[in-house]
Amino acid sequence: MKQGCLRPILLVEDSLADAEMAMDALQEANLANPVVHVEDGVDCLDWLHARGAFAGRSDGDPVVVLLDIKMPRMSGLEVLTHMREDERLRRVPVVILSSSREESDLARSWDLGANAYVIKPVDVGQFFAAVRTLGQFWAVLNQSPESA
Repeated sequence: MKQGCLRPILLVEDSLADAEMAMDALQEANLANPVVHVEDGVDCLDWLHARGAFAGRSDGDPVVVLLDIKMPRMSGLEVLTHMREDERLRRVPVVILSSSREESDLARSWDLGANAYVIKPVDVGQFFAAVRTLGQFWAVLNQSPESA
């Protein structure tokens, strides 16, 4: 399979430090999937719908969305709500990758259809291991239905 055919991992993270660590961890996992980083929920939806700054992007949905909850302009929970209401995007796996340990965020994420909720470890080594594992599972091991 050519690299151009592989669906990307979409990382939605407003903290540039966390985004860089996540991208480094995904690179360490030796995944062939490209990683696309956007900084907030508005850009995430624009990317998913190939509009605005992303109007010319390649077709196709991501293999997984790694989604932060607390972001400016539009929260991760709002993004998740939009995705689950959209016929085309409702089956795209979404992993909440958040520093929030609030029970309400956890419960709301599951209620809205998150596929997993991972609390960002404070320890850099643990963070790398968690993101590497997430990338390998969702991009390589998980089987999802073909998009309609």
